[in-house]
Amino acid sequence: QVHLVESGGGLVQAGGSLRLSCEASVPFRGSAMGWFRQSPGKEREFVAFTRRTVGTTGYGASVKGRFHISKDNANNAIYLQMSSLKPEDTAIYFCAASDRYLATAGYRDPASYASWGQGTQVTVSS
Repeated sequence: QVHLVESGGGLVQAGGSLRLSCEASVPFRGSAMGWFRQSPGKEREFVAFTRRTVGTTGYGASVKGRFHISKDNANNAIYLQMSSLKPEDTAIYFCAASDRYLATAGYRDPASYASWGQGTQVTVSS
């Protein structure tokens, strides 16, 4: 497993933007990395993923068109640029890494990821 550390969370007004970062402790050799989020009393929700070696990405329906995932393999990092934020985006955001080679849909399932960060809080005020 790889150690992941998220950063960049905070408090922002609705309509604003934030950029989350996730850094891996070692060069990541797995298949994909993703972002998930979780609000109190709710299940962990898929936000976005990116394959490590190719440009394939995917987004959850609630964030598509507003969020953008990117990667920097040289620095063992991925990012999540969040724009047009809404109060319902408030959650703890988690970075995750997968070592499984799956079809795109498979990366929407939290069970596909073996390593997780501790999370970073994002709060969007109305």
